[in-house]
Amino acid sequence: MSHRPERVVAFALTVALAFAVAAAFIHAVTPTATAASQPRIVAVYPDPVAHEDAGEFVVVSFPHETNLSGWTLTDGETTANLPPRRVSGRIAFSTAPATTRNLTDYRVLKISDDVSLTNDGETVHLRKNGTVATVTYPEATEGELWLVESEEWRPLGATDRPAVSADATRARTFVLPDADRVPVETVRSAEDRVLLAGYTFTSRRMAAALAAAERRGVQVRVLVDDGPVGGMTRREATVLESLAEGGVDVEVIGGARARYEFHHAKYAVVDDRALVLTENWKPSGTGGHGSRGWGVVVPGETARELAEVFRADAGWNDTRSWEQFRRGQSFEPSSPPNETYPTRFSPETVPVESVTVATAPGNAESAVVSLLRSANRSVRVEQVSVGGPRQPFVRATLAAARRGVEVRILLSGAWYVEEENRELVRWLNERSAAEGLPLEARVADPRGFEKIHAKGVVVDGEHVVVGSLNWNNHSARQNREVAVVLHGEKAGAYYGRVFDADWRASGGSRLPVGLAVAVAAGLAGAAVVARREVGFDGG
Repeated sequence: MSHRPERVVAFALTVALAFAVAAAFIHAVTPTATAASQPRIVAVYPDPVAHEDAGEFVVVSFPHETNLSGWTLTDGETTANLPPRRVSGRIAFSTAPATTRNLTDYRVLKISDDVSLTNDGETVHLRKNGTVATVTYPEATEGELWLVESEEWRPLGATDRPAVSADATRARTFVLPDADRVPVETVRSAEDRVLLAGYTFTSRRMAAALAAAERRGVQVRVLVDDGPVGGMTRREATVLESLAEGGVDVEVIGGARARYEFHHAKYAVVDDRALVLTENWKPSGTGGHGSRGWGVVVPGETARELAEVFRADAGWNDTRSWEQFRRGQSFEPSSPPNETYPTRFSPETVPVESVTVATAPGNAESAVVSLLRSANRSVRVEQVSVGGPRQPFVRATLAAARRGVEVRILLSGAWYVEEENRELVRWLNERSAAEGLPLEARVADPRGFEKIHAKGVVVDGEHVVVGSLNWNNHSARQNREVAVVLHGEKAGAYYGRVFDADWRASGGSRLPVGLAVAVAAGLAGAAVVARREVGFDGG
């Protein structure tokens, strides 16, 4: 049998091409596989909050059991021999292992005192018969860990949790000040445990409910921020002192080793239910004497996830008992509000499809941005304030409007954010008019409450964000925040009705825009807002 010459040539070319592709694949894959199987430096902690940086360490990952004999760590000037042990997994090497063991959960091994990590940034080599791994870190941030893979400083001990999808079939939805009895009644019904996390805690009514739970044998723990904006008040100190004297485990989080700028979360785990709020545990918040807030009670897996968050936050070196913290402290005077408001929106138990639990820093920013990017029909935003035109949540919301999604943004008119909010509302409405977007923004004119303190979002009428997460980068990236996303049309309808009522009460319309003058004003407004990006709303 004979072959046409052109077929022989084609066959030969095909075979050659196959070998070339295979060779390229092997060349591409083999170094990666080899690198993955080699020990590598994964983290560096050069600047502990301690005298002479006692406890600094380097974390090395050993994918397989490895004999450390002959291995060294060096900064190019001095060299430390690793101890002759057989190890696997992630190991922290330290010149002061006793101190380091109080800072990390990694297995800690001692190295000689020859290597000292500089705070100004340097290069560290892991060697065995030549260099195996090299890491260069920039100028150190006190108390923070350099993560090699993500190339970022992160406070030592900060959690890195994924967003969790929790099974749920129902949720009890409510808003404040209308349904101020829901939080306290939830706590009063506790039979086994109450884990209460907050930014501030000044509610005497809630304190009485916690004390009563403690007396009937319920495990009660309270965790609050040690340095809220404006300082801890005398009222809060008195309330926390009374709880501690009654046997409640009261702790504060923060100080020199703080993992988070503020512990700003507002939630409670009550038996197998999670109570998640936008409001603080104080008269103007859960007491119903001031703020428009959103809240929800969800049973099941949401409570288990938040119990894990609570234990992680309460179980590290930046927490202290109330007894330890209060010594030598001075506290600020305060005048809690006592206004009363009518109930226009009663609580409702509604069906839900599922619940997403999001925490910051870590996963909350990406979870909210992804939700906004998924919007097809509508976005309703009710917030204290937002961080400016460049903030990721604002950019995602503008992007939604540009693809035809109807967007409404309602911001607080409270004195401490009013100026910035009016500037941003003006810029948003001018941008909307200039581009012909289905977007409108307003500053709230409250009816039935004093001010907006909610941090709420409704997307497509069936996804609702409820929690402590403010719309600024400080909140999303530096604070401990907790939020849940309720998935279900009934939940969306409930909070949507509240939003619509608050929106209508605020009236107003788009500001008139005129040709080049309006465009110039809009750009100027954007520059002002960008310079004044809100870092934190104080609650």
